[in-house]
Amino acid sequence: MSNDLIQSEGDDWYEHHRLRVDAGQGALRIDRYLGNRLSAVSRSRIQCSIKSGFVRVGGMIVKASYKVQPSDDIRVYLPVAPRDTVVHPEEMALDISYEDKDVLVVHKPRGMVAHPAHGNWNGTLLNGLVAYLAKDTSLPLHPYLVHRLDKDTSGLLLVAKHEKAQLALWRQFFSHQVDRVYHALIWGVPASKTGTLDAPLRRSARDRRLIEVCRPPHGKSARTHYQVLKCYGNEAALIACRLETGRTHQIRAHMKHLGHPLFGDTRYGGDRILRGQGSKYKRMVVHALKALNGQALHAYTLGFAHPRTGDRMDYEAPWPPEFALAVHKWRAYTQTPPHTSISHIPITEATPSE
Repeated sequence: MSNDLIQSEGDDWYEHHRLRVDAGQGALRIDRYLGNRLSAVSRSRIQCSIKSGFVRVGGMIVKASYKVQPSDDIRVYLPVAPRDTVVHPEEMALDISYEDKDVLVVHKPRGMVAHPAHGNWNGTLLNGLVAYLAKDTSLPLHPYLVHRLDKDTSGLLLVAKHEKAQLALWRQFFSHQVDRVYHALIWGVPASKTGTLDAPLRRSARDRRLIEVCRPPHGKSARTHYQVLKCYGNEAALIACRLETGRTHQIRAHMKHLGHPLFGDTRYGGDRILRGQGSKYKRMVVHALKALNGQALHAYTLGFAHPRTGDRMDYEAPWPPEFALAVHKWRAYTQTPPHTSISHIPITEATPSE
């Protein structure tokens, strides 16, 4: 009987392979065993994953020299599922906040897709990064997106220039050591000004494009801390969110579940007037929605340890013009006192809500 590949399940940051070693399998180094079993994964990627502690047998981290035994339960975690298509280089202007020989911190604009996918094979940020790194002929560099942002979400993205840096950075995401704060404009004002949404998420059975909250043990664990920064009457609020996990549409789905969808969010019901009355009010909202043309969500800060030196790296990105304009319209209409540094307010540690 051949070795049994029990499952290969995708996650937001990694792919997970679980293998059960056949009862008739002879002693074989685990790096060679995985090389034979995971034909779509390069041997160098397997070696890097083992060295980084992402290969476990019976829950224990093993070295490349470990000899597999019959019935061993092997779990392999690999950052970012491999692409089966070639990413063609495309020249484009990139807003780079930081760069060295290992990493890039890029400010992704609203309206740009992060990586090629169905319906968006060209014009993505990854296409631009491939062209940008190709200019350096001294090193064989390749961009690895360590995480992702939705098309209409602006802000900071972390990019590794080689596989070793990717694995080191991904380890930080995997163990929740990367600090990410988002700013969002939402409908209404939460009853609690600070709180934590600890609710698992899964794809909707009715519409696979949507993510919804579900009951344990279904779905994937998801945890979002939030803090209200400004209230615009009772109709809208500016909030900051700190992520512990990085699920697809996590903030958008969590805020929808809380009853406060993101302003302008077409998929989660935030693109129509949900609160407030009056013709003047409605005109303001319509103008703000048109200017925004998507959800009011911005990846404002990004903090991580450098993959080579271990030094702390912290960056922030100002709001894009359309986000700032939407906030300004709400502030002006509700006559909320201006705050000269409103886009530079980090979230404090939130207290979990009931």
